[in-house]
Amino acid sequence: MTAPLPAFDLERYLPYRLTVIASQLSADLATHYKTQFGISMPEWRVLLNVGYTQSLSVRDIEKRVSLEKSKVSRAASRLEAKGYLIKTTDTRDKRLLNLTLTDKGRELLQALIPLAQAFQTELEQTLGETHDGLQDALDRLMEHGK
Repeated sequence: MTAPLPAFDLERYLPYRLTVIASQLSADLATHYKTQFGISMPEWRVLLNVGYTQSLSVRDIEKRVSLEKSKVSRAASRLEAKGYLIKTTDTRDKRLLNLTLTDKGRELLQALIPLAQAFQTELEQTLGETHDGLQDALDRLMEHGK
């Protein structure tokens, strides 16, 4: 006979819950920008990071958004093919590809950001008075993880 498993409440296990809700929220938002703008979740993450972060390489994005390097690279290549960004070799480290938005990429982000802001507003309304507490808790967890 095998030993019984120790008591464990998976439904209240914070890492599990955060992973599940993050996936659900990302998928919910993705249905909007995929339908309206034809971009994938990795493309959204790359585009957003290139637009709002200075001097960004594929490696930097991989670390920032916890996506595999191959997914970031493919998303960046698709965005480049669509004319939304430009990839250039880093002058100091030839192994790195730096990413820069094109004017067309900026226009796309200008159209996407109101969609993201509306999604954020909906979440804030759902959370009500607990929103600020959740933001504080997430800030603490992010600091703890560094």
